[in-house]
Order: sequence, then C-alpha cells, then structure tokens
Amino acid sequence: MRSLTSPMFSISRSGGILLHPSSLPGRFGIGEIGPEAIRWLETLDRMGHKAWQMLPLGPTGYGNSPYQALSSFAGNPLLISLEGLRNDGVLTPDDLAMVPAFPTSKVDFDAASEVRTAFLKLAAQRFITQCDSSPLMRLAFSVFCEREAWWLDDYAMFIALKEESGFLPWNEWPSHLALRDPGAMEKASERRASEIAEVKALQFFFHRQWQKIRVRAKELGISLIGDIPIFTAHDSADVWARQDLFELDEKGNPIVVAGVPPDYFSATGQRWGNPLYKWDVHQAEGFAWWKARLRKTLDMVDIVRIDHFRGFAAYWEIPAEEETAVNGKWVEAPGDAIFNAIKEDFGSDVPVIAEDLGIITPDVEALRDGQGFPGMRVMQFAFGGDTLAEDYVPENYPEDSVAYTGTHDNDTVVGLFNSKVGGDTTRTQEEIDKERQSILNYTGTDGSEIHWDFIDRVWKSKSRLAVTPLQDLLALGSEARMNIPGKMAEFWTWRFTWDQVTPEIEGKMRQITEDAQRLG
Repeated sequence: MRSLTSPMFSISRSGGILLHPSSLPGRFGIGEIGPEAIRWLETLDRMGHKAWQMLPLGPTGYGNSPYQALSSFAGNPLLISLEGLRNDGVLTPDDLAMVPAFPTSKVDFDAASEVRTAFLKLAAQRFITQCDSSPLMRLAFSVFCEREAWWLDDYAMFIALKEESGFLPWNEWPSHLALRDPGAMEKASERRASEIAEVKALQFFFHRQWQKIRVRAKELGISLIGDIPIFTAHDSADVWARQDLFELDEKGNPIVVAGVPPDYFSATGQRWGNPLYKWDVHQAEGFAWWKARLRKTLDMVDIVRIDHFRGFAAYWEIPAEEETAVNGKWVEAPGDAIFNAIKEDFGSDVPVIAEDLGIITPDVEALRDGQGFPGMRVMQFAFGGDTLAEDYVPENYPEDSVAYTGTHDNDTVVGLFNSKVGGDTTRTQEEIDKERQSILNYTGTDGSEIHWDFIDRVWKSKSRLAVTPLQDLLALGSEARMNIPGKMAEFWTWRFTWDQVTPEIEGKMRQITEDAQRLG
C-alpha cells in the first residue's frame, strides 16, 4: 500500500467524531445546521478533534434514511435552522413561539416534518416576496439559482410534482409526467411555478446556512467528512431526470436492484431496492454524472466517504421481483475507468475514503489500493468469528486507513459488549460469551469502561485518522443505535442533549487525543 498523500490527510494524524446533523440538540424536533452545529464544531475543537464525519446530507424519502435520498445534489430542508431563518427575517419570534414541543432524545420524523414543512413554506413565501424589495437578496438568490440550475431545476420540478401527486413515487405519476413528455413538463412548470420557486428558496436557505458551517470549520481547522451512497433511490430526482442512466423498463420500473448477499448482518442479505446503473451509458458520457455528483459533494465537505465501495469492483444484482437478496449474482463494474475519468478532472489525489467493509475480495482491494484510497478498519469486527477478524485489531491497522470504534450500522460499543440472545443480534449465547471474553482478554480490563478501552486502542493505532460515533464517546447502549442494516424499522432517530457531553468527557477525550499524538 502507498503512503497517504491525498488532501484529506494533509490534516495530519488526528481524530474526529461521527455524528449526523439530525442528531444535534435543539427544540425544533430535529438537529439543525444553525447555532447548534456551530456549537458542536467548537465542542470538537475543545476535545482536540480535527474531523466531523456525517451521513449523506440529501433530503430523505421513505424510511427517513439518508442513504435513500430524494436527490444526490440537494440538501435536506428538514435540517434548515429555524433560528437562522428568524435571524434572516423570514420567520419571526412569534412564529417560533408557535412551534410545539418535541422530544429532545429522538426525532419524530412524521411530526417534525409536518410542522417544520409548514414553517419552511411560510419562510420561503415571505422570502420570495421580500426578494423583490431587497436587491442584495434578490441578486444572491438569482446567482444561486443560475449557478445550480443544472440540478436544481429538475429537483424543484420533481418535488413540486411529487406534492401534486400526493407524494406518490414518480413511476406512479401520469405517464406523460413520469416519462417527462416535453409538452407536459412545460405545462407543469407553469402550473407549479410558485411551488417550484419555494423549493428553490429552501435550497438557497440550506446552502447559505451550510456555508456558515464550512467557514467556522475552516477557522477551527476541522475537516468535514461527507458521505456518498454508491447507489441512488429509485424515487429520486436523479433517476427521474436521467432515466437513461439506470436499468429501468419502459414505464420507469427497476429491472434489477442493488443489495448485498447474506453476511454478518443478515441471513437473507440486504435488498436495498436501488436501481442499478447502465454503466455503458455512463462510460459513453465520460462518467459526467458521477463527476458532477462528486464535485457537488466536495462543494459541501472536504473529504468524501463512498459507501459500499466494493460495488465499483463488482455489485450484487438482484432481479427486481425477488423479495430478498438471496437470489442475486455478482456483476463486474468499471471501477478503474470511473476513477481514472474522475482524476482527469479532479487531479490524482481525490479526497475519498473507501468504505471497504463486508465481503471484500481481491478485486476490491486492488481497486482501492490502485486508486490510492484509504479503507476503513472497525474495531468491533475484531472479536467475532469472522476469518478477517485479525485485520480489525488496532495494532494491525495500516497508516493509510481510517480507524473506527464502530459506524452508524453497528451497535454501540456498550451495546455490543452487553448484548443478549434475541433482540438485534443473531448470535448464540455461546458466541456472545466468547466475543465478550475476547474483548476482555484483548483490552485487559474488567469492561466497566469498555467504550474508553475501544477509543483508546483505536486512537493509538497507526491509522492517520481515528473516528468514533458520539454514542460511543457517551457510553450509550443499544437504545442509541442509529441503524440496523437490512431491517425496516424506526431508525435514524437518535439525538443527544448538551448535558450528556460533560466537561469530564471532553477533558478525557482530549487527553486520549493528546496521548495518541492526534491533536493535529
């Protein structure tokens, strides 16, 4: 493996926290990209951290998963700071006083979405009206709409038509709209003009607020690490706008879908349902769509983690009619061709982290190493029955890797250590007991502070960047888990409160970071 020279590691040996913005504190039902996000950056700085990693920032659709977004290019309006809109004068203190009380420890997506959408629409309507009387704001909005038109026009139309249809998936719309008949699109553009303008205004709000976060992060020397899912949701502006790039039938329905075969997480595999790419069409266009997707993400963050990186070497193709992922097959993907084309535009050192977990074969390793992308090492995987367990022991991590105590798909460290038969685990009691004893033997502790044991070992590894989910830093159990792969349930809802991040925790984390020479 080569040594790390990509821009992401110009930040030097350092540490960071994995936390999605939706998990930030606040009284408006979901974490926001406003004052609380700035406070979070300053908290990271006090702990000596130089990275904030998050999940995809796109607008979530069915199931509220950031990995099934309505757009690969838009920001999630639910994350827009209502306080920020008040400061901009498009919401008033009286407006905010009318927002009902929400749970502070979790996101009630249905309730929060209903209430917040009403206030966001109000803010957008006021903004559009006020734009006419404010030359500066009118100019800023106009410049934004013109600069981002290449994705914003399709996204705004998609959302406006989705609302008109009662939020049906686009392939269930009238065929002339689903298949984008030019005459029907022109009429829809006129008919839904006000709704289209509102959608664009909300994206203007999101991007304007996000840039304030970027500025503060740069002031503090903190890198923002974003996330790109390899696949896109079928019910998205991406697929609707460029149906020729995906494996769809003449009505817009997927022919084959993405997933992974049976593995550590699921006995029947995971059937994600995302339509697969027509890679020959992408290649004929010089992978322009992928270049645009990566470029847009890097406008928002400094480093990009690409989820399910192995799908660029070969992906699991499942016939759309199959209910599980069992009856799929591996299909080769043009990985080197994709990244070579990207590097022609971006330069040789693209700031990418390859999510290389799961079934990793020699072709995946060759693609990752040949392209010079650091992979991931997750300490939780070091103690099970997996034949690759030794690779996840912190002492074995290569420098060109990113080390984690766990990810958003794992149980928390405390949850893993205290797990029981049933619930969210498929392991037997014997397997649980053996894994727990392996953890104790490795750490040489009694397990009373197992989260600190994991963080300390990961931070002392050779990996240039070390990351822990905030849940592990706070010693939270399985109740704080963000997601369980392959299961449909109420996930992505966890939030923290500021009183959980005590001065003692901040101080200990900074000390571990300093001892591991990760202060940056």
